[in-house]
Amino acid sequence: MELKTPLYDAHVKAGGKIVPFAGYLLPVQYETGVIKEHMAVRTQAGLFDVSHMGEILCEGKDALVNLQHILTNDFTNMVDGQARYSPMCNENGGTVDDLIVYKRSDDHYFIVVNAANKDKDYQWMLAHQSGEVTFTDVSDQYGQIALQGPKAMEILRKLTTEENIPKKYYHAVFGAEVAGMPCIVSKTGYTGEDGVEIYLASGLAEKMWETLLEAGKEEGLIPCGLGARDTLRMEAAMPLYGHEMDDEVSPLETGLNFGVKMKKDEFIGKKAIEDRGTPKIERIGLKVTGRGIIREHQDLYAGDQKIGHTTSGTHCPYLGYPIAMALVDAGSVAIGDKVEADVRGRRVEAEVVQLPFYKRAK
Repeated sequence: MELKTPLYDAHVKAGGKIVPFAGYLLPVQYETGVIKEHMAVRTQAGLFDVSHMGEILCEGKDALVNLQHILTNDFTNMVDGQARYSPMCNENGGTVDDLIVYKRSDDHYFIVVNAANKDKDYQWMLAHQSGEVTFTDVSDQYGQIALQGPKAMEILRKLTTEENIPKKYYHAVFGAEVAGMPCIVSKTGYTGEDGVEIYLASGLAEKMWETLLEAGKEEGLIPCGLGARDTLRMEAAMPLYGHEMDDEVSPLETGLNFGVKMKKDEFIGKKAIEDRGTPKIERIGLKVTGRGIIREHQDLYAGDQKIGHTTSGTHCPYLGYPIAMALVDAGSVAIGDKVEADVRGRRVEAEVVQLPFYKRAK
């Protein structure tokens, strides 16, 4: 049976089209539709319910030692309030999940994991913990709301003061207050736009949601569903677990080298990644030039040679054309090359392009 987020009633009231996703009932879109929601985030602002994401605390004298062992990134030089993205690998070098770690203090870290993997990730952490450390799944205690778009910060400033707003990207203010409600304000997101993610007690989530929507009326703020969340992350070429990576694909094979610190003494999967050698597959971006939309799991060809398969694909409202990402044999194609995807027995042409497809102007 699917769970409901603390904002379920607000979505129903606002006409959200509810679908099951990662074990939760969430709005895929509202009556405005995916295209308008997507464009609102690119040009004004959009509000997302991301309360289905998981939150895990890592606390104790050996908290850092555990993170260094279980995750591929390096957390030794973080300052309090800083966030860092990291893959988490299995012993074979495949990806268990990708997640974000926030440092609250030397012995207290706040970890945000993908909804579909929450239980698996938590069990993985428990199975690989050592020394004086406690991992606690606190997901049920939190609601999470993402305010995203070029006008997001303008809206936020109506409800709080500067000391509650992180100064830099991938930083958070713990013990912040927005509209009088205690919360964590994090300068992060999954849309390629400016904005924040707000974590707060689940009982306050609906009040915060309504307050933000009211405050953002003049700026054109609207609620957005899973559909727009996916098209936005696609334009920004942000990988999604289960698509661009999984238990078989290593972070290096999907272009997440920045989150894998091979100079670290050790981490789970390091030896296997070294043994794999230079990655034999790579993630590429495709602009569809033929007729049709290329979706996931479609075979990709360069001439008659099968070179890989697509991992995600959609029509992108802001760019105005269909795009896809794919995992292909390393070095099989270069930027500007033409390829073809097999879409239900019909070949659809695409051009290999630079990632990300969309990058916001600073």
